[in-house]
Amino acid sequence: MDISHKEVAPGTIVVTLSGKLMMGFTGERIVHLVEELLREGHRVIVFDLSAVTTLDSTGIGQFISSFNKVITAGGDMRMAGATGHIFHTFQVSLLDKVFRFYPTVEEACQG
Repeated sequence: MDISHKEVAPGTIVVTLSGKLMMGFTGERIVHLVEELLREGHRVIVFDLSAVTTLDSTGIGQFISSFNKVITAGGDMRMAGATGHIFHTFQVSLLDKVFRFYPTVEEACQG
């Protein structure tokens, strides 16, 4: 899994993920990054999932943990670009009712 991030507006960060988001240390990087971004004062975090190819329950857990941290900090977490089986994984777990999903990063950033 590759992970990168950039500030697109004051306080708004887009975290771009690509590849396989599965069990292991790489998934833990998401939560650590979210903690760091919150410490820096960012409150809107958009996850770009358009290049994620595989997602397992451990990966889902990283988003749940991140969501709890963002909400506790008074922030907002948004998901963008999830399609096909990636979006279906969120639907099966009913997380599509918890996380806000947008078709594109641009729409997610506008909120």
